[in-house]
Amino acid sequence: MPRFGLLSDSHGRAVTTRLGVQALLACGIDVLIHLGDVGSVEVIDELAVHQPNTAARVPARLVFGNSDWDAEPLEKYAKTLGIQVDHPVGRLDLTPGVTPGVAPDSGELVFCHGHQPQVMTQALAQEARYLCHGHTHQASDTRSGCTRVINPGALCRAHRYTVAVLDTQADDLTFLTIPAR
Repeated sequence: MPRFGLLSDSHGRAVTTRLGVQALLACGIDVLIHLGDVGSVEVIDELAVHQPNTAARVPARLVFGNSDWDAEPLEKYAKTLGIQVDHPVGRLDLTPGVTPGVAPDSGELVFCHGHQPQVMTQALAQEARYLCHGHTHQASDTRSGCTRVINPGALCRAHRYTVAVLDTQADDLTFLTIPAR
């Protein structure tokens, strides 16, 4: 799973989320991760997608944010669609499987919304390879020690709506601008 589609802060905007997911799928992502402030079941519907031209579902995961006051019913709904809820923090082991010709990944990708400082601090203390979060509505790519800290931006209340593709195999990050709708 080297290519992750990261999106955050939809705040109920299903159409904008759909455009973000479509842009990520066009980049060949393997997994979708929504980093919180989902806002509605309609946004969750947009995460339940298939790989282009196949019947294969794209694995989708999400955490909730500070604006997801109705997290319990949203979680129940997400699970009916096969979307994994990792709230308040998700962890993905990037240790390689046995895949001939594929360069090894290593470490851990940790994801959360970003409104709980202790979750962020713990990920940094444990030297996660990646810490992905939302909350600030600003796209960013920084380092803290050995951890690459990534915020894909927001799909609501931002100067520019963005999502991001993280290729963990190449350690490459690409921000994509999404039209406001």
